[in-house]
Amino acid sequence: PRSTLFPYTTLFRSAFARNFLGNAPLWYKLTILLFLVANPFLLKFYGPFIAGWVLIGEFIFTLAMALKCYPLPAGGLLAAEAVFIGMTKPETVYHEALNNFEVILLLIFMVAGIYFMKDFLRFTFTRILVKVQSKYKISLLFCFAGAFLSAFLDALTVTAVIIAVAYGFYDIYHRYVSGKDGSAGVHDLTSDLALKETEQQELKQFRGFLRNLMMHGAVGTALGGVCTLVGEPQNLLIGSEMGWHFMDFFIKVAPVSLPVLLVGLATCYYVEKKKWFTYGFELPGNIRSHLLETETKMEAKRGFKGKLQLAFQALAGIWLIIALAFHLAAVGLIGLSVIVFLTALNGITEEHQIGRAFEEALPFTALLVVFFAIVAVIHDQHLFAPVINYVLSLQGHSQLAAYYIANGLLSAISDNVFVATVYISETKMHFVNMLGALPDIGMTGEQLMDKLTDPNIARQEVLAGLPQAAAEQADALMHQLDKLAVAINTGTNIPSVATPNGQAAFLFLLTSALAPVIRLSYGRMVLLALPYTITMSLAGLLATYLFL
Repeated sequence: PRSTLFPYTTLFRSAFARNFLGNAPLWYKLTILLFLVANPFLLKFYGPFIAGWVLIGEFIFTLAMALKCYPLPAGGLLAAEAVFIGMTKPETVYHEALNNFEVILLLIFMVAGIYFMKDFLRFTFTRILVKVQSKYKISLLFCFAGAFLSAFLDALTVTAVIIAVAYGFYDIYHRYVSGKDGSAGVHDLTSDLALKETEQQELKQFRGFLRNLMMHGAVGTALGGVCTLVGEPQNLLIGSEMGWHFMDFFIKVAPVSLPVLLVGLATCYYVEKKKWFTYGFELPGNIRSHLLETETKMEAKRGFKGKLQLAFQALAGIWLIIALAFHLAAVGLIGLSVIVFLTALNGITEEHQIGRAFEEALPFTALLVVFFAIVAVIHDQHLFAPVINYVLSLQGHSQLAAYYIANGLLSAISDNVFVATVYISETKMHFVNMLGALPDIGMTGEQLMDKLTDPNIARQEVLAGLPQAAAEQADALMHQLDKLAVAINTGTNIPSVATPNGQAAFLFLLTSALAPVIRLSYGRMVLLALPYTITMSLAGLLATYLFL
């Protein structure tokens, strides 16, 4: 009877409410449930195009609320429902993940590889932090270091480096003021309850200082990442489609990437000098002194064994740069080689010691695969088709500017690797059809495109084998395709700093263990990125229009 069942129903409701999405606020849980209930009805009554764009908005909401609830559970439910109600297929999700397998390998092994270099990185950056006292000089140094490193490494690797450094800085001082200096146990870095009011104020200042440095460094990864073939995953994808080598890529992109780099560094200087957009936090003097004192003690304790370990970590860093610059293997496999090299030579041989290296990267790897499910919906439902068709209809410099703007806007709300993939494939197919329409070429447009974009064959050799009229037209078409490829690359790399959605490095920072510690929320990240978004995007647009 009903009276017997009633207590169990109440208990079930109460337990389910507590268990569903754990400690997330009740309003957040109800919002996610509302999304899950509404999506099938939106699909049925408004069609897949509207339902698809609503799904993108819902997923962006889970990213924006990353500090309330890690996006994987809620975003994963939305993605699973999208597959279940037929907005995409499991095969398409698998295909998207397989296409980005190099990125997944990178996240699993490269980020873990950096974990074993953290002592050397902390040593290096702590020296920079305590030696350089000017805030704008430190900011420029972090921004430039992020740009330089991400030109040879990838942006996620560099972001992992600066996260490790900042987390190390904060951990050292928070333990000290909490009276747990030297303790190796679990310590809650988000709680300031045990601290005096003056210490809380200093930590607030310190968090602001680290937020500033993290954003300068993260933006630096975008500034440097756009410049080279290995800087971002989409660069490698565009370069391989166009048949460009490392130097080819650098030279072709330089008319846009280098002016943007200068503008980005100038922006870094001005926001710190003028204290705009919540920049300008200084490092309290006693915190700087404690970090220096701690580093001096650590160096004294290190001994020859510790110094040798640092030397091996430095050698691993040099190997990393050389291997990535010359693309000696897939990025993730190079990361795996770093893990093997450093664990063997530095005596890290227990499973639980090695396991810690993967704790930071694997939740984000799972989130990225969930993101590929959303990308699969975009792909299957052709959500970007109207924009792509419009920009392909334009001509000349207007087309280049439109490409840059369209790629920038889409990358700010979606994944820049996906946007670049869609644009380069659709654009290349358009030019294949145009090559196929040329008279007397003796082959299909696809065959001619394959030859013209073969990295092992000089383009002029291929053109020399065509009739003169066809060769001139083909050369003009390829020249325009080169420019469009640059516009796609710069468009997906530069304006996408606007939000964490477009830049994987920004999303990685937002969902890292560091973000709640330094109070870096989605909204705060967007605000801190805003001056860079405005100046870099406009500089990129002008350079695309004037210099390409």
